[in-house]
Amino acid sequence: MVGQQVTSSDVLAGAFARRGIHYGWVVAAVTFLTMLVTAGAVGAPGVLILPLQKEFGWDTATIASALAVRLVLFGLMGPFAAALMNRYGPRRIVLIALTLIAGGLLASLGMSRVWQLVLLWGVIVGIGTGLTALVLGATVATRWFSHRRGLVVGLLTASSATGQLVVLPLLASLTERLGWRAALLAICALLMVAALAVLALMRDRPEDVGLAPYGETAPVAAAGGPAPSAGGAIAALREAAATRVFWVLFGTFFICGASTNGLIQTHFIPLCADYGIGPVQGASVLAAMGVFDFVGTVASGWLSDRYDNRWLLFWYYGLRGLSLLFLPFSDFSFVGLSLFAVFYGLDWIATVPPTVRLVAARFGRERANLVFGWVFAGHQLGAAAIAYGAGVSRTALASYLPAFFAAGLLCLLAALAILTLPRRAPPPPAPSGALPARA
Repeated sequence: MVGQQVTSSDVLAGAFARRGIHYGWVVAAVTFLTMLVTAGAVGAPGVLILPLQKEFGWDTATIASALAVRLVLFGLMGPFAAALMNRYGPRRIVLIALTLIAGGLLASLGMSRVWQLVLLWGVIVGIGTGLTALVLGATVATRWFSHRRGLVVGLLTASSATGQLVVLPLLASLTERLGWRAALLAICALLMVAALAVLALMRDRPEDVGLAPYGETAPVAAAGGPAPSAGGAIAALREAAATRVFWVLFGTFFICGASTNGLIQTHFIPLCADYGIGPVQGASVLAAMGVFDFVGTVASGWLSDRYDNRWLLFWYYGLRGLSLLFLPFSDFSFVGLSLFAVFYGLDWIATVPPTVRLVAARFGRERANLVFGWVFAGHQLGAAAIAYGAGVSRTALASYLPAFFAAGLLCLLAALAILTLPRRAPPPPAPSGALPARA
């Protein structure tokens, strides 16, 4: 690379290439670590609801309002994050995001008012985590991999389950022994480790280290002209919104978010407390779900490369809905919670790889992350709606169960809706052209 400074990633890329290992796997590993740690930051409030209630006297609905703001911004940042990554590169955007998350969490150590909770955990952490949400995984997978793309999306999506598996029990234990502030400091330390890995190892595109995407023998030409700005995200929404496929995927992903991040991730530990199960034990059940979700999501990525993605989503949403309807009748016994952890955990985020593939098949490689960003925004709007709604249900009715029944029924509706998509997608539009007007 004449005239250019040789970086650690250039040296590593050459060393791995001599051993037949594509550098895309290193980038995927760094992305996995980043998404794992930020998943811990996203899931942390579920562990901290009860300590905040005890220290400040805030009710569940009040805390849930701040978490709902975070979930909305977490989703709405997706398409703009995709546009920013296309223009400035994932590496720079990820470093900014990790700084925002750590800054918001550190500042919250001294909070004492609800507006501070909303600003720090809702707005700042919401924006930061939104910049490193599932759109980051979709961007890395589509840029660095032509073959094994579904598997990579599955692995990166599963990082959030792994984050839950590793981080939430640790946070619950630290909170119980040392207080919630110690738990936040632990998250900040993990964010620093992820930032160092990104700084040293992540590159934006395969050609940055002289490679073609995995599975290609020559570099893949990018779309002509400058990368889209934030205005490109709005244009992608306007054009995608003219298709029925977009609205079906948006609506089903709204239900996906309502039945995962908004309900289980946010309210499962307080729900368990209503039945006499402590925070550490509740976090351990979530960790068990994380084990099964890791398996299920990686398997989903493998399956999405080989089978009809519509039918995969039909089964994922259907089984999730049945598991949510079963939970209130489990008596929260060891056997009942174990059954729920298995069946719910296997498809917690298994919906992502088939959804990403359906988006890429319909809207093309260059626009896939932008359009998926808007689909993911639907996911987080659903999460925010039920995060707040479940909090209101618990405050007004002294029960979370109406929210669980509603989420289960919505999942069954999503299973039916996904089958209305056409079996074969039309050819995707050229990267520099407009999206087609009809599905």
